Amino acid sequence: MSRKDTMEEFAELHDIDLSELKSKEYFAHLFELEQISDDEINDFINSQYGTERAERIENQDYLIDQLNRLQHFDWGGSFGNSLEKNIVNNYVKKIQSYDLINEEIEGNLLSSLRGYTLNSWYNHWTSILIEDLFKDHETVLPTVGLVKKIDFFINDIPFDLKVTYFPEQLLADKLKERGYGNELTRLKQICRKLKIYIPDDLKSKALKLHLHNIVSEDQRKEAKDFISDLNEHKKAIISEAEENPTELKRWFYENQGEARFDASNRFFLVLTDENDMSNSWKLKRNIVYLREKINQHLDSLSMDMSSLETEFYWKGDQKTYNCKSDILFIKYSG
Repeated sequence: MSRKDTMEEFAELHDIDLSELKSKEYFAHLFELEQISDDEINDFINSQYGTERAERIENQDYLIDQLNRLQHFDWGGSFGNSLEKNIVNNYVKKIQSYDLINEEIEGNLLSSLRGYTLNSWYNHWTSILIEDLFKDHETVLPTVGLVKKIDFFINDIPFDLKVTYFPEQLLADKLKERGYGNELTRLKQICRKLKIYIPDDLKSKALKLHLHNIVSEDQRKEAKDFISDLNEHKKAIISEAEENPTELKRWFYENQGEARFDASNRFFLVLTDENDMSNSWKLKRNIVYLREKINQHLDSLSMDMSSLETEFYWKGDQKTYNCKSDILFIKYSG
Protein backbone atom coordinates (compact mmCIF):
# COMPACT_ATOMS: atom_id res chain seq x y z
CA MET A 1 0.00 0.00 0.00
CA SER A 2 2.71 2.43 -1.01
CA ARG A 3 0.53 4.81 -3.05
CA LYS A 4 -0.01 8.29 -1.59
CA ASP A 5 -3.80 8.30 -1.81
CA THR A 6 -4.05 4.80 -0.32
CA MET A 7 -1.88 5.71 2.67
CA GLU A 8 -3.88 8.89 3.26
CA GLU A 9 -7.09 6.85 3.27
CA PHE A 10 -5.57 4.39 5.76
CA ALA A 11 -4.40 7.25 8.00
CA GLU A 12 -7.84 8.87 7.97
CA LEU A 13 -9.46 5.55 8.86
CA HIS A 14 -7.22 5.25 11.93
CA ASP A 15 -7.19 8.96 12.92
CA ILE A 16 -3.52 9.41 12.10
CA ASP A 17 -2.33 12.95 11.33
CA LEU A 18 -0.06 13.17 8.29
CA SER A 19 -0.27 16.92 7.80
CA GLU A 20 3.27 17.59 9.03
CA LEU A 21 4.81 14.95 6.78
CA LYS A 22 5.88 14.88 3.17
CA SER A 23 4.23 12.15 1.11
CA LYS A 24 7.52 10.26 0.75
CA GLU A 25 7.61 9.97 4.57
CA TYR A 26 4.14 8.42 4.88
CA PHE A 27 5.17 4.82 4.43
CA ALA A 28 7.88 4.66 7.09
CA HIS A 29 5.77 6.66 9.54
CA LEU A 30 2.70 4.43 9.26
CA PHE A 31 4.60 1.19 9.59
CA GLU A 32 6.56 2.39 12.61
CA LEU A 33 3.46 3.29 14.62
CA GLU A 34 3.10 0.85 17.51
CA GLN A 35 -0.69 1.22 17.70
CA ILE A 36 -1.09 -0.12 14.16
CA SER A 37 -1.00 -3.92 14.00
CA ASP A 38 -0.14 -6.11 11.03
CA ASP A 39 -3.70 -7.45 11.11
CA GLU A 40 -5.12 -3.95 10.71
CA ILE A 41 -2.87 -3.30 7.74
CA ASN A 42 -3.78 -6.64 6.16
CA ASP A 43 -7.50 -6.06 6.73
CA PHE A 44 -7.25 -2.69 5.02
CA ILE A 45 -5.36 -4.16 2.07
CA ASN A 46 -7.95 -6.93 1.65
CA SER A 47 -10.74 -4.38 1.83
CA GLN A 48 -9.11 -2.25 -0.87
CA TYR A 49 -8.58 -5.29 -3.06
CA GLY A 50 -12.20 -6.35 -2.51
CA THR A 51 -13.37 -3.04 -3.94
CA GLU A 52 -11.10 -3.37 -6.99
CA ARG A 53 -12.07 -7.01 -7.47
CA ALA A 54 -15.82 -6.35 -7.33
CA GLU A 55 -15.53 -4.10 -10.37
CA ARG A 56 -13.62 -6.72 -12.34
CA ILE A 57 -15.97 -9.57 -11.37
CA GLU A 58 -18.89 -7.72 -12.96
CA ASN A 59 -17.05 -7.74 -16.28
CA GLN A 60 -15.31 -11.12 -16.00
CA ASP A 61 -17.72 -13.27 -18.03
CA TYR A 62 -17.67 -10.76 -20.88
CA LEU A 63 -13.86 -10.61 -20.83
CA ILE A 64 -13.48 -14.40 -20.89
CA ASP A 65 -15.91 -14.59 -23.80
CA GLN A 66 -13.88 -12.02 -25.74
CA LEU A 67 -10.60 -13.83 -25.03
CA ASN A 68 -12.08 -17.07 -26.35
CA ARG A 69 -12.58 -15.42 -29.73
CA LEU A 70 -8.84 -15.49 -30.42
CA GLN A 71 -8.27 -18.59 -32.54
CA HIS A 72 -4.57 -18.29 -33.40
CA PHE A 73 -1.65 -17.20 -31.24
CA ASP A 74 0.88 -15.95 -33.77
CA TRP A 75 3.32 -13.08 -33.24
CA GLY A 76 3.31 -12.45 -36.99
CA GLY A 77 6.49 -14.12 -38.15
CA SER A 78 9.58 -15.60 -36.59
CA PHE A 79 10.63 -12.40 -34.83
CA GLY A 80 8.95 -13.17 -31.53
CA ASN A 81 7.31 -10.29 -29.71
CA SER A 82 10.01 -7.70 -30.50
CA LEU A 83 8.02 -5.69 -33.01
CA GLU A 84 10.18 -2.56 -33.01
CA LYS A 85 13.38 -4.56 -33.45
CA ASN A 86 11.74 -6.48 -36.30
CA ILE A 87 10.73 -3.26 -38.08
CA VAL A 88 14.11 -1.56 -37.70
CA ASN A 89 16.31 -4.54 -38.58
CA ASN A 90 14.27 -6.14 -41.36
CA TYR A 91 12.58 -3.20 -43.05
CA VAL A 92 13.99 0.23 -42.12
CA LYS A 93 17.65 -0.75 -42.48
CA LYS A 94 17.31 -3.18 -45.38
CA ILE A 95 14.86 -1.59 -47.84
CA GLN A 96 15.82 1.45 -49.92
CA SER A 97 12.86 1.49 -52.32
CA TYR A 98 9.91 3.69 -51.32
CA ASP A 99 7.45 1.54 -53.28
CA LEU A 100 8.79 -1.70 -51.81
CA ILE A 101 8.64 -0.54 -48.20
CA ASN A 102 5.03 0.58 -48.75
CA GLU A 103 4.21 -2.87 -50.11
CA GLU A 104 5.79 -4.45 -47.04
CA ILE A 105 3.82 -2.15 -44.72
CA GLU A 106 0.56 -3.24 -46.34
CA GLY A 107 1.62 -6.90 -46.36
CA ASN A 108 4.07 -8.50 -43.92
CA LEU A 109 4.24 -5.57 -41.49
CA LEU A 110 0.48 -5.34 -41.19
CA SER A 111 0.39 -9.05 -40.37
CA SER A 112 3.14 -8.62 -37.77
CA LEU A 113 1.38 -5.64 -36.21
CA ARG A 114 -1.92 -7.51 -36.00
CA GLY A 115 -0.27 -10.57 -34.42
CA TYR A 116 1.73 -8.49 -31.95
CA THR A 117 -1.30 -6.45 -30.89
CA LEU A 118 -3.66 -9.41 -30.51
CA ASN A 119 -1.15 -11.51 -28.59
CA SER A 120 -0.21 -8.62 -26.30
CA TRP A 121 -3.92 -7.94 -25.67
CA TYR A 122 -4.51 -11.61 -24.87
CA ASN A 123 -1.52 -11.87 -22.53
CA HIS A 124 -2.44 -8.66 -20.70
CA TRP A 125 -6.02 -9.59 -19.85
CA THR A 126 -5.39 -13.27 -19.11
CA SER A 127 -2.58 -12.23 -16.74
CA ILE A 128 -5.02 -10.04 -14.80
CA LEU A 129 -7.57 -12.88 -14.61
CA ILE A 130 -4.97 -15.40 -13.41
CA GLU A 131 -3.47 -12.97 -10.91
CA ASP A 132 -6.93 -12.53 -9.40
CA LEU A 133 -7.23 -16.31 -8.96
CA PHE A 134 -4.26 -16.16 -6.61
CA LYS A 135 -5.37 -12.99 -4.84
CA ASP A 136 -8.85 -14.42 -4.22
CA HIS A 137 -7.40 -17.19 -2.05
CA GLU A 138 -7.51 -16.63 1.71
CA THR A 139 -3.83 -17.49 2.22
CA VAL A 140 -2.70 -14.82 -0.24
CA LEU A 141 -2.32 -11.13 0.62
CA PRO A 142 -2.91 -9.01 -2.48
CA THR A 143 -1.18 -5.77 -3.37
CA VAL A 144 -3.15 -2.54 -3.60
CA GLY A 145 -2.84 -1.05 -7.05
CA LEU A 146 0.31 -1.62 -9.08
CA VAL A 147 3.47 -2.39 -7.12
CA LYS A 148 6.68 -2.89 -9.07
CA LYS A 149 7.85 -6.53 -9.11
CA ILE A 150 5.25 -7.61 -6.51
CA ASP A 151 1.83 -9.06 -7.36
CA PHE A 152 0.97 -10.68 -4.01
CA PHE A 153 2.34 -12.10 -0.75
CA ILE A 154 2.27 -15.72 0.40
CA ASN A 155 3.32 -16.28 4.02
CA ASP A 156 4.63 -12.69 4.03
CA ILE A 157 6.90 -13.43 1.06
CA PRO A 158 6.42 -11.09 -1.93
CA PHE A 159 6.11 -12.70 -5.35
CA ASP A 160 6.01 -11.48 -8.93
CA LEU A 161 3.72 -13.85 -10.87
CA LYS A 162 5.06 -15.13 -14.19
CA VAL A 163 2.61 -17.13 -16.31
CA THR A 164 4.64 -19.10 -18.81
CA TYR A 165 5.18 -22.39 -20.63
CA PHE A 166 7.89 -25.02 -20.61
CA PRO A 167 10.74 -23.41 -22.60
CA GLU A 168 11.10 -24.71 -26.15
CA GLN A 169 14.89 -24.50 -26.05
CA LEU A 170 15.16 -26.41 -22.79
CA LEU A 171 12.73 -29.02 -24.10
CA ALA A 172 14.87 -29.41 -27.24
CA ASP A 173 18.01 -29.82 -25.11
CA LYS A 174 16.33 -32.44 -22.93
CA LEU A 175 15.11 -34.39 -25.96
CA LYS A 176 18.70 -34.61 -27.16
CA GLU A 177 19.89 -35.69 -23.70
CA ARG A 178 17.34 -38.50 -23.77
CA GLY A 179 18.71 -39.68 -27.11
CA TYR A 180 15.67 -38.57 -29.10
CA GLY A 181 17.65 -36.15 -31.22
CA ASN A 182 16.39 -33.04 -33.00
CA GLU A 183 12.60 -32.82 -33.25
CA LEU A 184 12.57 -31.11 -36.65
CA THR A 185 14.99 -33.69 -38.06
CA ARG A 186 12.80 -36.51 -36.77
CA LEU A 187 9.70 -34.86 -38.25
CA LYS A 188 11.38 -34.61 -41.65
CA GLN A 189 12.35 -38.27 -41.44
CA ILE A 190 8.81 -39.47 -40.75
CA CYS A 191 7.47 -37.16 -43.48
CA ARG A 192 9.87 -38.62 -46.01
CA LYS A 193 8.93 -42.13 -44.92
CA LEU A 194 5.24 -41.36 -45.35
CA LYS A 195 5.86 -39.35 -48.54
CA ILE A 196 4.51 -36.16 -46.97
CA TYR A 197 5.56 -32.98 -48.80
CA ILE A 198 8.14 -30.86 -46.95
CA PRO A 199 7.99 -27.17 -48.01
CA ASP A 200 11.18 -25.17 -48.41
CA ASP A 201 9.79 -21.66 -47.82
CA LEU A 202 9.40 -21.85 -44.02
CA LYS A 203 11.96 -21.13 -41.33
CA SER A 204 12.80 -23.86 -38.83
CA LYS A 205 10.35 -22.89 -36.07
CA ALA A 206 7.41 -22.46 -38.45
CA LEU A 207 8.35 -25.61 -40.37
CA LYS A 208 8.46 -27.69 -37.19
CA LEU A 209 4.97 -26.57 -36.20
CA HIS A 210 3.68 -27.06 -39.75
CA LEU A 211 5.02 -30.62 -40.08
CA HIS A 212 3.90 -31.51 -36.56
CA ASN A 213 0.34 -30.47 -37.42
CA ILE A 214 0.36 -32.48 -40.65
CA VAL A 215 1.75 -35.63 -39.03
CA SER A 216 -0.68 -35.25 -36.09
CA GLU A 217 -3.62 -35.26 -38.48
CA ASP A 218 -2.33 -38.23 -40.48
CA GLN A 219 -4.34 -41.36 -39.62
CA ARG A 220 -1.70 -43.90 -40.62
CA LYS A 221 -0.28 -46.04 -37.83
CA GLU A 222 3.30 -44.84 -38.39
CA ALA A 223 2.22 -41.22 -37.95
CA LYS A 224 0.15 -41.94 -34.84
CA ASP A 225 3.00 -43.92 -33.28
CA PHE A 226 5.47 -41.13 -34.04
CA ILE A 227 3.35 -38.42 -32.40
CA SER A 228 2.56 -40.66 -29.42
CA ASP A 229 6.26 -41.39 -28.86
CA LEU A 230 7.19 -37.70 -29.15
CA ASN A 231 4.46 -36.68 -26.71
CA GLU A 232 5.55 -39.31 -24.19
CA HIS A 233 9.11 -38.01 -24.29
CA LYS A 234 7.92 -34.44 -23.73
CA LYS A 235 5.57 -35.40 -20.90
CA ALA A 236 8.38 -37.33 -19.20
CA ILE A 237 10.69 -34.30 -19.43
CA ILE A 238 8.08 -32.00 -17.91
CA SER A 239 7.26 -34.52 -15.15
CA GLU A 240 10.95 -34.73 -14.26
CA ALA A 241 11.11 -30.94 -14.04
CA GLU A 242 8.01 -30.93 -11.83
CA GLU A 243 9.62 -33.40 -9.43
CA ASN A 244 12.92 -31.48 -9.39
CA PRO A 245 12.15 -27.87 -10.39
CA THR A 246 15.43 -26.24 -9.33
CA GLU A 247 16.97 -26.42 -12.81
CA LEU A 248 13.90 -25.00 -14.51
CA LYS A 249 13.58 -22.09 -12.08
CA ARG A 250 17.23 -21.25 -12.59
CA TRP A 251 16.74 -21.52 -16.37
CA PHE A 252 13.90 -18.99 -16.27
CA TYR A 253 16.05 -16.46 -14.42
CA GLU A 254 19.17 -16.98 -16.50
CA ASN A 255 17.34 -16.75 -19.82
CA GLN A 256 15.12 -13.73 -19.16
CA GLY A 257 15.30 -10.78 -21.54
CA GLU A 258 18.24 -8.50 -20.85
CA ALA A 259 16.15 -5.32 -21.01
CA ARG A 260 13.79 -6.61 -18.31
CA PHE A 261 16.34 -8.34 -16.11
CA ASP A 262 15.69 -8.46 -12.39
CA ALA A 263 16.28 -10.84 -9.52
CA SER A 264 12.98 -10.36 -7.70
CA ASN A 265 11.11 -13.23 -6.07
CA ARG A 266 8.95 -14.99 -8.63
CA PHE A 267 6.08 -17.45 -8.69
CA PHE A 268 6.24 -19.36 -11.98
CA LEU A 269 2.98 -20.80 -13.28
CA VAL A 270 3.90 -23.28 -16.03
CA LEU A 271 1.00 -24.22 -18.33
CA THR A 272 1.08 -27.29 -20.54
CA ASP A 273 -1.49 -28.82 -22.88
CA GLU A 274 -0.30 -32.42 -22.89
CA ASN A 275 -2.32 -33.23 -26.01
CA ASP A 276 -0.64 -30.50 -28.06
CA MET A 277 1.94 -28.24 -26.44
CA SER A 278 1.49 -25.63 -29.18
CA ASN A 279 -2.01 -25.05 -27.77
CA SER A 280 -0.82 -24.41 -24.20
CA TRP A 281 -1.61 -20.69 -24.66
CA LYS A 282 -5.33 -21.55 -24.61
CA LEU A 283 -5.04 -22.66 -20.98
CA LYS A 284 -4.63 -19.03 -19.94
CA ARG A 285 -8.34 -18.41 -20.55
CA ASN A 286 -9.57 -21.69 -19.04
CA ILE A 287 -10.33 -19.92 -15.78
CA VAL A 288 -12.50 -22.64 -14.21
CA TYR A 289 -9.76 -25.24 -14.64
CA LEU A 290 -7.01 -22.87 -13.50
CA ARG A 291 -8.95 -21.84 -10.40
CA GLU A 292 -9.37 -25.48 -9.38
CA LYS A 293 -5.66 -26.27 -9.76
CA ILE A 294 -4.42 -23.05 -8.17
CA ASN A 295 -6.74 -23.46 -5.18
CA GLN A 296 -5.63 -27.07 -4.73
CA HIS A 297 -2.03 -25.89 -4.62
CA LEU A 298 -2.69 -23.03 -2.20
CA ASP A 299 -4.97 -25.14 0.04
CA SER A 300 -2.20 -27.67 0.62
CA LEU A 301 0.68 -25.22 0.55
CA SER A 302 3.35 -25.80 3.15
CA MET A 303 6.21 -23.59 2.15
CA ASP A 304 9.56 -25.19 2.71
CA MET A 305 11.74 -22.10 2.86
CA SER A 306 14.83 -23.98 1.75
CA SER A 307 13.06 -25.12 -1.43
CA LEU A 308 12.33 -21.48 -2.31
CA GLU A 309 15.96 -20.41 -2.20
CA THR A 310 17.13 -19.87 -5.76
CA GLU A 311 20.62 -19.04 -6.96
CA PHE A 312 21.41 -18.11 -10.53
CA TYR A 313 24.20 -16.61 -12.60
CA TRP A 314 23.51 -13.63 -14.85
CA LYS A 315 25.90 -13.46 -17.77
CA GLY A 316 25.05 -9.80 -18.42
CA ASP A 317 27.04 -8.56 -15.44
CA GLN A 318 28.72 -11.89 -14.59
CA LYS A 319 27.24 -11.91 -11.09
CA THR A 320 25.51 -14.56 -8.99
CA TYR A 321 22.11 -13.63 -7.55
CA ASN A 322 20.00 -15.11 -4.76
CA CYS A 323 16.24 -14.82 -4.47
CA LYS A 324 13.15 -16.85 -3.59
CA SER A 325 10.97 -18.56 -6.18
CA ASP A 326 8.12 -21.06 -6.31
CA ILE A 327 6.66 -22.95 -9.24
CA LEU A 328 3.34 -24.62 -10.05
CA PHE A 329 2.84 -26.88 -13.06
CA ILE A 330 -0.68 -27.03 -14.47
CA LYS A 331 -1.09 -29.76 -17.08
CA TYR A 332 -4.21 -30.28 -19.16
CA SER A 333 -4.99 -33.57 -20.85
CA GLY A 334 -8.76 -33.40 -21.29
